Amino acid sequence: MKPNSGTLVINIMNGGKAEAYEGVYQCTARNERGAAISNNIVIRPSRSPLWTKEKLEPNHVREGDSLVLHCRPPVGLPPPIIFWMDNAFQRLPQSERVSQGLNGDLYFSNVQPEDSREDYICYARFNHTQTIQQKQPISVKVFSMDSLNDTIAANLSDTDIYGAKPVTERQPVLLTPTGSTSTKVELRGNVLLLECIAAGLPTPVIRWIKEGGELPANRTFFENFKKTLKIIDVSEADSGNYKCIARNTLGSAHHVISVTVKAAPYWITAPRNLVLSPGEDGTLICRANGNPKPSISWLANGVPIAIAPEDPSRKVDGDTIIFSHVQERSSAVYQCNASNEYGYLLSNAFVNVLAEPPRILTPANKLYQVIADSPALLDCAYFGSPKPEIEWFKGVKGSILRGNEYVFHDNGTLEIPVAQKNSAGTYTCVARNELGKIQNEVQLEIKDPTMIIKQPEYKVIQRYGQVSFECIIKHDSTLLPTVTWLKDNDELPDDDRFLVGKDNLTIMNVTDKDDGTYTCIVNTTLDSVSASAVLTVVARPNPPFDLELTGQLERSIDLSWIPGDENNSPITNFVIEYEDALHEPGVWHYQTEVPGTQTTVQLKLSPYVNYSFRVIAVNKIGRSQPSEPSEQYLTKSASPDENPANVQGIGSEPDNLVITWEPLKGFQSNGPGLQYKVSWRQKDVDDEWTSVIVANVSKYIVSGTPTFVPYEIKVQALNDLGYAPEPSEVIGHSGEDLPMVAPGNVQVHVINSTLAKVHWDPVPLKTVRGHLQGYKVYYWKVQSLSRRSRRHVEKKILTFRGNKTFGMLPGLEPYSSYKLNVRVVNGKGEGPASPDKVFKTPEGVPSSPSFLKITNPTLDSLTLEWGSPTHPNGVLTSYTLKFQPINNTHELGPLVEIRIPANESSLILKNLNYSTRYKFYFNAQTSVGSGSQITEEAVTIMDEVQPLYPRIRNVTTAAAETYANISWEYEGPDHANFYVEYGVAGTMASRQVDIATQGWFIGLMCAVALLILILLIVCFIRRNKGGKYPVKEKEDAHADPEIQPMKEDDGTFGEYSDAEDHKPLKKGSRTPSDRTVKKEDSDDSLVDYGEGVNGQFNEDGSFIGQYSGKKEKEPAEGNESSEAPSPVNAMNSFV
Repeated sequence: MKPNSGTLVINIMNGGKAEAYEGVYQCTARNERGAAISNNIVIRPSRSPLWTKEKLEPNHVREGDSLVLHCRPPVGLPPPIIFWMDNAFQRLPQSERVSQGLNGDLYFSNVQPEDSREDYICYARFNHTQTIQQKQPISVKVFSMDSLNDTIAANLSDTDIYGAKPVTERQPVLLTPTGSTSTKVELRGNVLLLECIAAGLPTPVIRWIKEGGELPANRTFFENFKKTLKIIDVSEADSGNYKCIARNTLGSAHHVISVTVKAAPYWITAPRNLVLSPGEDGTLICRANGNPKPSISWLANGVPIAIAPEDPSRKVDGDTIIFSHVQERSSAVYQCNASNEYGYLLSNAFVNVLAEPPRILTPANKLYQVIADSPALLDCAYFGSPKPEIEWFKGVKGSILRGNEYVFHDNGTLEIPVAQKNSAGTYTCVARNELGKIQNEVQLEIKDPTMIIKQPEYKVIQRYGQVSFECIIKHDSTLLPTVTWLKDNDELPDDDRFLVGKDNLTIMNVTDKDDGTYTCIVNTTLDSVSASAVLTVVARPNPPFDLELTGQLERSIDLSWIPGDENNSPITNFVIEYEDALHEPGVWHYQTEVPGTQTTVQLKLSPYVNYSFRVIAVNKIGRSQPSEPSEQYLTKSASPDENPANVQGIGSEPDNLVITWEPLKGFQSNGPGLQYKVSWRQKDVDDEWTSVIVANVSKYIVSGTPTFVPYEIKVQALNDLGYAPEPSEVIGHSGEDLPMVAPGNVQVHVINSTLAKVHWDPVPLKTVRGHLQGYKVYYWKVQSLSRRSRRHVEKKILTFRGNKTFGMLPGLEPYSSYKLNVRVVNGKGEGPASPDKVFKTPEGVPSSPSFLKITNPTLDSLTLEWGSPTHPNGVLTSYTLKFQPINNTHELGPLVEIRIPANESSLILKNLNYSTRYKFYFNAQTSVGSGSQITEEAVTIMDEVQPLYPRIRNVTTAAAETYANISWEYEGPDHANFYVEYGVAGTMASRQVDIATQGWFIGLMCAVALLILILLIVCFIRRNKGGKYPVKEKEDAHADPEIQPMKEDDGTFGEYSDAEDHKPLKKGSRTPSDRTVKKEDSDDSLVDYGEGVNGQFNEDGSFIGQYSGKKEKEPAEGNESSEAPSPVNAMNSFV
């Protein structure tokens, strides 16, 4: 026995026999408190005895009979494993006909001639001793009926059964077990093996059923070609009758095995240790079950309780020992023994009677860290007798913890089922019994949970592409997370293509093997989260293969194939192409296509074609490579099935007819010697067909035809085997010539100042001498009636398709004189022009004045100058001027209107208010009405101080070899930018130098700024209020509805433009200092009507409308304001 141990070592390596130690052993452990004993341990030596020598006679068996070769191995410990082999140590093949039984015998349901051999050897392998024992070989000789006849023919009569009957088929007969019924006993928890082996010819098939029930699912297995029924982990419920049925074509046989499941004792309740304090009560319970029912016996310190020292506090009641008012001397070790005929159970239970004050075994100030919203378990392992009571407190002066939010376990553990942030803190465990009290503190910290805020997503990627999975996490700042990526729940491949970043996984150059599930796992010391996504790698399908041609006919053939791998993208269709090795070798043509679920197709064929086929698979990614070509198939020749398409007859000259067609393709010829028969005759004339046979061309010219005469034409294909079906006729025309006459009776109706309608009589169709395509109207402006001045004549053309007799002329200029003529058009060209027709357009409203300039501001007057409209569109009758003041509260004053004669070009407005801003609206009138207006603003001055305008004078230069000094004198406002322009003599090059950073210039600007400051102080004193006039605020308050508001960030200033769209001037624009604003010229253009000068119109009246410029809305009184210009604005115009 080992020192300081209860282990017993038996060593026979140095001598001795194992048989000497055979027996039953039991270990007893004893001290002053009692004695404990172990289960019985049985030691038996292993045995591997030899086979007894026996004389084995050869087995002579008739073909079809059954046979059993007995093994009968020697009895060993443990039992040997049996298997059959031949002299070459090869296992003998087994089947439904030949198989080994559970007892080791070899069963033949029926023997065949190939079963004859002399080396059937049974081997027994004893695993424990690692030895194999061999039985003597067994010989089997199978005799057929023919061989029997040859052997015994001399001794038997012709009526003997051996010579008269062939191999006889037999219905099944059970070889094992014998009889109709048998019994089987198995222990609970073991493996139940039931066997049925039957003889018969044909070989019977075995089937198993359980009478009155079902075979247990998930625990039933069939072995040895269903001859063995195996049920694992059997229980009492598996008891019953099991029937095996052997069946062949001649009948069946069956056997019923009655199975009884017995059970060695097993625990229901094993006795447990008791710790009692003096005077307490307690019980030891020992409950076991088995089949048959086990008996229960008790021992105390290894001695049967009946003869053990008496203890008045102890009472035995069957499987229970009851203790009452125990004393310290009642401490002992009790053993419970549960036994039946199949085994026994033994369990020790220590009854310890002691008095101990409480002890807490959990370390003091132990720190617990848990994730928010998860359970928190705070340990308070304790010991004491009597059993201490446990209480928990939170905080230094907290009250006892109670309520549904806590769970108090018997072992002292406090459970917080859902720990929150406010659950963190110090918890105190108090253990007390009648002998004392003790307490212990533990700390609880609550951490934020780790979350994957952006999970990897399902990806579909094409082969050789790049894909990235994101895994962005959020975690508690005090925890250090680790991110691990898995592929299909395994480590990532060791491949440089996999790049793991801080929060992503990137796979470069994706291949098919990268397909799978990728999982991002985030671990901290307290929690773990994961998220997965599937990567599907798609690609174009692999090409089909194994193309096969079947069902060859003259005009059809069947093609079949095997699809290639679809590469994770379903095949949508197959494209079939063909090659004609006879006419176009190496060129593949489209034949047809079929759905992706179809792998065979019947193809239509043409005669005289040497076909090869190939198949292309198509999925959403693209087309596969073509398959290998099929074998070639040459169809027989035949006459053409069809005639040329697109037959036309169009003359290229007035005296010919050019007949063209699309020639047949090579495979359409259907045979050698392809030619065309071309036929024609004049339509509506009783002429015979004229025909000519031409080679394989696409054109034939008929000469000497009258001009533009209809012809009936047909083209028929033929080859060496005959003609194609009769072709259909088409109508063609001989060549066209220019039209002979011009349209007559041309009339013009002027609709308004910009639109006119022209009429004409159609020309006779015979004079057109071709296909009538339409009419062209040439028109041009002769002169403007208002200016009486000619200009370059620009003819405009409008084309009217078809046989129309009128058209609209848009885009005319008002008050102008025009001419026009009309010509007929055919496929050859234009006919003669009609006589020129003169017409005039009436007056229209004028365009806006070309400019409006306001100069010479004084205390009470302003001077206005203007230019006449660029397009008066008539005789000007007058001008209209409207103006209104804008006061300091940004409100518009009353509107004043003045009519001015047409011959005036300036006006001085007097009696105005001093230092007041005015807004002016100015337009011109003809007898038709008022034109669009132009606007401007100006301010009367505060006093007679003349405004300070920028001026540069006394410019001097001094040039050196590589530089030049330029100086000048400046008068004007501060904050001006200066630019120096210079260039090389004879060139247009220039450069600008900014001198705003020069010292002398900065001093000059400071002086100018001081002057401006003095002026502003004077203004403040005289006006009592005012200050800067923010342009942006002014416009927001009283913006003119016709003027776009200015933006502070677009570089605009407080001056208004008179441009037609009323956008404010930009900073840095080259606005003239005299405040002249010119309106851009605008000429009437047919571009506004969609097709330009040479556009073609279907004039049906949709173009009728006034053709004039835009007008500005009339101002509304009392809702507009502006502001006075500042010196800054005046200065910026020079930037």
